[in-house]
Amino acid sequence: MFYLLGAEGFTCWLLNARHVKNVPGRPKTDKLDAIWLAKVVERGMCSPSLVQPRDIRRLRDLTRYRRTLIRQRTAEKQRVEKLLEDAQIKLSAVVSDIFGMSGRAMLEAMIGGERNPRALAQLAIGRMRAKLVVLEEALTGHFDDHHAFICRMMLDRIDDITRQAAELTARIEEQIAPFADAAARLDEIPGVGRTGAQELIAEIGVDMTRFPDAAHLVSWAKFAPIDKNSAGKKKTASTGKGNPWLGATIGEIISAAARTDTFLAERYQRIARRRGKRRAIVAVGNSVLTIIWHLLADPQASYRDLGPGYCESRISAQRRQRNLIRQLERLTGQRAALQPAA
Repeated sequence: MFYLLGAEGFTCWLLNARHVKNVPGRPKTDKLDAIWLAKVVERGMCSPSLVQPRDIRRLRDLTRYRRTLIRQRTAEKQRVEKLLEDAQIKLSAVVSDIFGMSGRAMLEAMIGGERNPRALAQLAIGRMRAKLVVLEEALTGHFDDHHAFICRMMLDRIDDITRQAAELTARIEEQIAPFADAAARLDEIPGVGRTGAQELIAEIGVDMTRFPDAAHLVSWAKFAPIDKNSAGKKKTASTGKGNPWLGATIGEIISAAARTDTFLAERYQRIARRRGKRRAIVAVGNSVLTIIWHLLADPQASYRDLGPGYCESRISAQRRQRNLIRQLERLTGQRAALQPAA
């Protein structure tokens, strides 16, 4: 109905039901609900929900389906590994990626009828050649025609999903062409990459006028901290349920950025040591979304990393001294005291 009325030229608002609930105990009919909604909008007691334009919605359909296919491919790969373990083949204990060139060649040979562990190990290439003895032990099992039949179907399914994901990626590149500049700016953020930039634009859009400032974007994505106090006691409170597709993308960005030598990596590691990884993900996700808002709100903006030592440089010498003493006491289990240098 929203899209039909919008196509006819009407200005429509899509409202959050939680924000416009009727008063409990009142009769509830479609007519009364319509009157109530009209009063709520007239008095400025609500704001419209975010509805992306048509080109962004189509891009979002493509990126979400690609992520769904990749999840299915990952599940299928896990089934292959489970099938090999059922046949007492411990290939994954030796090969980091059993679907790489060496691993795939061994799988195809086993499906083709080869059962000799030594002959299978000889299919290794590159650095895998240094593990021939261990490979022979890992490939010694009870892989038979039953396992070969199922494994063949699983590998065909993986290949089909890979082909479909590649086709989706090509279509996404066409759809995102009008937003190539925005995607390039987002790609400058550590951990984002080309795929992450595409998914961020698909979920958030490029029009930041819908969010008055970066804090509104962070709150909309449910990466804002919530302070819940009652009777002088602080209670635990989650950030709420946000967009799961955006949350998955932000999580992958943080995971990749945490392995770099950047400000975001240092921020994640510093908070994870004190508060745990889950709180660190929320905190760094807050920072990432803030950066995204500024890059999309200003077409002339570009990302500049503050460096891994930014926070340390802003800490006073006395505070840093106390922190180092506490770390030493936790490591040794003893009290530490400073003595003047001779």
